[in-house]
Amino acid sequence: MSDQEINNTTTAAGASASSDVVLSGMRSGIFGLKSGMTQIFNQAGDMVPVTVIDLTPGVVTQVKSTERNGYNAVQIGMLPKKVQRTTKAERGHFKKSGSPGFYHVQELRVDSVSGITEGAIISPDFVKEGDLVDVTATSKGKGFQGGMKRFNMSGGPKSHGASLSHRSLGSIGNRADPAKCFKNKKMPGQMGQEQVTMQNLRVVSVDRENNLMLVKGSIPGPKNGVVLVRKAVKTAG
Repeated sequence: MSDQEINNTTTAAGASASSDVVLSGMRSGIFGLKSGMTQIFNQAGDMVPVTVIDLTPGVVTQVKSTERNGYNAVQIGMLPKKVQRTTKAERGHFKKSGSPGFYHVQELRVDSVSGITEGAIISPDFVKEGDLVDVTATSKGKGFQGGMKRFNMSGGPKSHGASLSHRSLGSIGNRADPAKCFKNKKMPGQMGQEQVTMQNLRVVSVDRENNLMLVKGSIPGPKNGVVLVRKAVKTAG
């Protein structure tokens, strides 16, 4: 397929998909983009802080089955690329999905791949208003930080002759015994830029017309960061 032919095909959000599919499985879900936070008022007049998730259409780019791959999973792509920003390998891999490439590609396990084909759009219908969900994202990177910011340590004395120790850790181990600093001691280091999952967030509303989801509270990551929404696994009975 030439570049011109790929340009003429429908994009990820287009009508090339036969229908929307709902993924089955506790660890399957849907991807979206964190749009920011706002607040709404419920029927009782109480203000509720919510995070807006843009349910950018996710496209099935590859289907993996137990017979062929040893497990059931679907590869999902979102945020389509322009053809000039893709490689020949990408264009070949994503050919069946109707787009030359995607900026974010991730695999999700499913219970069954029956009826799922490349090019199908992932539907958010597995979750509805009032449900509890787990939201996974990459937290904001803070760089190299000290113990006070990274672990909320109290620091040293602020007066009475204290010098050069206002934000230090203090003792990090004993003397002759054990004569070392134990593994996993809380110390300065890289903070953030790691996968974080917020559990049991309440879905306030799902707007299918505008592809938006509102969840109560905050979620990790910066604006326009990719988030994964899945059904909660630790709900109270």
